[in-house]
Amino acid sequence: MIEFQGVYKNYGTGAHALEDVNLHIDSGEFVFVVGTSGAGKSTFLKLIMREETPSAGEVIVNNYRLSRLKRKEVPYFRRTMGIVFQDFRLINTMTVFDNVAFSMRVVGKRRREIHRRVNYVLQLLGLEGKAKRYPLELSGGEQQRVGLARALVNNPSLIIADEPTGNVDPRMSHDIVDMLTQINEKGTTVLMVTHDHDLVREFGHRVVVLDKGHVVADSGRPTTVSLGEMAEEAGGEPV
Repeated sequence: MIEFQGVYKNYGTGAHALEDVNLHIDSGEFVFVVGTSGAGKSTFLKLIMREETPSAGEVIVNNYRLSRLKRKEVPYFRRTMGIVFQDFRLINTMTVFDNVAFSMRVVGKRRREIHRRVNYVLQLLGLEGKAKRYPLELSGGEQQRVGLARALVNNPSLIIADEPTGNVDPRMSHDIVDMLTQINEKGTTVLMVTHDHDLVREFGHRVVVLDKGHVVADSGRPTTVSLGEMAEEAGGEPV
């Protein structure tokens, strides 16, 4: 569950990166977040991941009230989520297996459990033959699937995908969102920031539109506004 209650974020420049954001995302939802450059998407994600704290208001994620988290509690909170980045952020000196296993080793999982879980997730994402390869030996789509495997391996309740299709071709973009949809259908909450309006149209999940720090449209609320009109509100091309 993700909830923003009257959230403002000001970086001291006088302008609000987010202004009076009120939003509720239920556990098990799949939500696309869209908006033009400077709309507030990066700040929105940083608040959810507790990389930033709000200037006013409250952010609640997975039952953690983030403004009250002590610094030592932040790593435990972040273990409830998996993060998929646009630029993959793999460790090039580690094999695929070790890249995926890394987050399990950090939290002290046993070797047998790591071996079982990593191999299961690699098989799930069609990477079972790549375990001993290194990231630079893989295609961009394969690297992104490794990033997704790493996000999944600790069985998080929430997946945050920050432009996960930005560096792959259209076919692989579809496959990645299809994988995320299948994961969502098993109960994991998925929040995906994207500029790819074709994917938003194709998959038909809930869409939240940010513009200049405001939530200007939300297909999860009762509304007669079309997705095309939502995009126009945000100053973008039709979704």
